[in-house]
Amino acid sequence: MAGRYYEDFEVGATYKHRPGRTIGEADNTWFTLLTMNQHPVHFDAEYAKHTEFGRPLVVSTLTLSLLVGMSVADMSQKAIANLGWERIMLPKPVFVGDTLYAESTVLDKRESKSRPDQGIVSIRTVGRNQRGEVVCEFNRTMLVMRRGNTLEERAGY
Repeated sequence: MAGRYYEDFEVGATYKHRPGRTIGEADNTWFTLLTMNQHPVHFDAEYAKHTEFGRPLVVSTLTLSLLVGMSVADMSQKAIANLGWERIMLPKPVFVGDTLYAESTVLDKRESKSRPDQGIVSIRTVGRNQRGEVVCEFNRTMLVMRRGNTLEERAGY
């Protein structure tokens, strides 16, 4: 099973999440519709061509969601819950056709005071486009299982 137990995280360690993901027009349109984001800069090419970007922008929450998804196998496959999100920053725009790559660095970890079979891990995830430009970065705090306590282990997986 993928993922890391609480004990496997080392403060300062950085993990590259691969493969990357190229964003298609359908990805952006569907996500825009699913999330009810009605701003035309995301789906109206004629409107978008009159903005400073000259073309539709990928919805920022799609960018965030893709980067989180890329990190799951490495960082939160054994998480019980996300406890918080902080300092979400989007320094560069993302466009259809861009390919995103992510990496996460462990910022902190501590044992849970109320749940002895779990620990709390904080990470910083950075997403870059195909040119290496940072397009999104955020901190995430997760409640993670300690070794010997997952349902998979109890079931003998």
